[in-house]
Order: sequence, then structure tokens, then C-alpha cells
Amino acid sequence: MKVMRMNKLEWVLLCLLTTVFSPLWGSEDMPSGLLRMPDMPLHDPYILAHQPSRTYYLYTSNIGRMSGTPGVGTMVYKSKDLLNWEKPKAVFVVPENSFAHQGGWAPEVHEYKGRYYLFVTLHNDERILTQPPDSWKTTIVRGTISAVADSPDGPFEMLNPEAAVPPADFMTLDGTLFIEDGQPWMVYAHEWLQKADGTIEAVPLSEDLSRAIGEPIHLFKASDAPWLNASITPDTGLLHYVTDGPEFYRTKDGHLLMLWSSYENDSYVQTVARSKSGRLQGPWEQLDPLVKADSGHGMLFRTFEGQLMMVLHRPFRNARGKLYEMKDCGDHLEVVRERIDLDGDPVEIYEGFSETTE
Repeated sequence: MKVMRMNKLEWVLLCLLTTVFSPLWGSEDMPSGLLRMPDMPLHDPYILAHQPSRTYYLYTSNIGRMSGTPGVGTMVYKSKDLLNWEKPKAVFVVPENSFAHQGGWAPEVHEYKGRYYLFVTLHNDERILTQPPDSWKTTIVRGTISAVADSPDGPFEMLNPEAAVPPADFMTLDGTLFIEDGQPWMVYAHEWLQKADGTIEAVPLSEDLSRAIGEPIHLFKASDAPWLNASITPDTGLLHYVTDGPEFYRTKDGHLLMLWSSYENDSYVQTVARSKSGRLQGPWEQLDPLVKADSGHGMLFRTFEGQLMMVLHRPFRNARGKLYEMKDCGDHLEVVRERIDLDGDPVEIYEGFSETTE
């Protein structure tokens, strides 16, 4: 394979071409009534590989014109082969008695003790936490809630309409589930808007995942990543660092990894950290990014044939899902290839502004 470098303008043109022409990709082979990834608007994708039905569930924020259901919430695309997808349906709509009715970001569904739990981030921009001059940015009520259903098809019922799971005075997002020694935790990103240097934190959960039962703990901050610091150019601007999308993976030899996302020179980056102790509390060391080129908020799953895969979105605005074959190397992950046969990209993107061709 030959790797070519694209400049910024070429990358923007590629994104535009992908957006304009990709809905036509493979249309002659597409079964009637089904979609392919270029036709599927989404953000913060999460795939649950449901073994009993051998169905892939791809959850994302509800888009009324796609699902046919208005309102803030979560919708799901379903597929048997990661290529052809059913039109989405809404599986959760924020109830009227909820503390917040905006957002619907970063939904993910976990099977836990025989039921299915949805974590999704909501916010209320009318409930101000702080504002200048008392803080450097205006902060609002934002956090991840939990909801439950008996099936991955929903409908999901919000467990606590009164508040998000993390502390009410924290502006947080992108909560995920992690279980250690039988204790469930919500691990979330603490907003850079409140912290300036965004952090990843965790809070222990009740048995039914409805609420926190202890104080939060700090795992790491965004500026811990050496590659992020190396990208900084001196100027007069205030430094700030983003943390997004924590997701966990235990490798074949027991190493604990965490996927997370940030920005490098205003471009989204999918990166990864490793716990030196193999435990949630770390300490955490930052590894090299996995995919750049305005890509991120990824998560890992296995196909029904056993192949380790990563799904993420790209570009950040007007995003579509991108699929990568991954390799578990024991103490780290490697990208094998982008599955452009599944996601419809015209080229394979690994990092930077890279184009891979035969």
C-alpha cells in the first residue's frame, strides 16, 4: 500500500465529495427499503452486537425526519451484516417530567443483569450553573442519565427524571458503564467548559444503575496526552483541552484500555489510554492516537464471526459512521484497515490527512 499526504484543502474537498456523492454508493446492489452508512446521519455511534438475534444495533441521537418520531431522545439502526441497515426507529424520547429536554447525545446500550440500560446525555440551557465573571465560561446543567428496557429495541424508561447521575453542579457528558469487582461505575467526561482542562472521572452506581452512591474519582485530564501538548503553537489564546467519549476494552492479556476523544489543531481525534494497574483508578498512561482526520467518539465491538471492530464518526459536522478492523496486540490496539466496503468512504483514512490506495 502507498500512503499519500493530503493538504487541508484537499481534505475539505474530500469531505464535500463524500457528502454529496456517497448516497449513490452501491445503490444498485442495495435491497429495497434499506440504508447504507453514507445515507445514515449520526453522531457518537454505539453498536451493540446482540447475539440472540444476531443483529447489530447502532444507537445515535434521535433525528425526527429519519425515525418519524419527534423529540429529543435515541434512535437505532439495525443490521444483520454491517452493510445494509433498516431505517431507524426511536427507542427513547425524553419524558415531559425530565429535568432537561435538550441534547440526547452519546447514547449507548449495555446488557446488565438480564436487562438493557441506556446511558444518554441531556442538558438544560435555562438552568445556569455559573457564568462570567464568576467562571471563565457559562456553564449549564448537563449530565448522563440512565434508562432501562427489557429489549435492545426499547422502549427505554428513564430511571430518575429529576437529575443526571453525576453531581448536579458538574457539567458532564458521555457517560459509559464500567464494572469492576461487581461494582458498576459510570465513567464520564467533565466538560472543558467548566474545567478548562477537561477530565475523565468516575462515580459508583447503585445496583439498578439509577443513581450515584459515592463521591466521584479523578482518572486523568486531557493535557496528560503528550501528543496533544506537542501540537500546541504559542499564541495569546487561553489553553483549553477537551475530553469526550470514554469507552473501555480489556485486551486478550488483561490490559485495561480506554478509548477517548479530543482535539488537535481544531480537528477531532480518536485516541486511547492504558491503565498501568489494570484497574479503573489507574494510573493512566496516554498512548498514540488511533485515527485523526476529524474522527472520534469511537467504541469497540466484535462481529458475530469474532472480528474486533471500531465504529466512530467523521467528520465532526454532518457526520457519518466509519468502521475499522482492529487488532488486539495485548498491551495496545492497532488499526488493521478501514472497511470502506461497509462505510462507503472513497479512501481509507488512518491518521492525519492520509489517503491509502493500492
